Amino acid sequence: MYICNSAVKRIMLGSPVDHKHLRLAMELEDGEIFLLSEATVANIVRAYVNIKTHPQKRAIEMISEELSEVKDGYAPFQLLESERDAEEIEGELAELLETFEK
Repeated sequence: MYICNSAVKRIMLGSPVDHKHLRLAMELEDGEIFLLSEATVANIVRAYVNIKTHPQKRAIEMISEELSEVKDGYAPFQLLESERDAEEIEGELAELLETFEK
């Protein structure tokens, strides 16, 4: 699924009642709703900021890994930067985009 601004009806961000972590809800024009955890949103933002503010990085891939040891308050599953080259990632993104433009 390719989601652009015109496909988004609304976005809500906040901590649900009786919860301490943020949640992001994105409702599409067709009524479909995506609910993202704070950690997932933080990782998307981290990847975005990494690319936009780095003088040389052009692409990043983050993959889910289960860690045997984590800091207190962190989930065992984390999205961590892979070792893939920017060219590979950009190529895969181009292929994915082509499937939605047809």
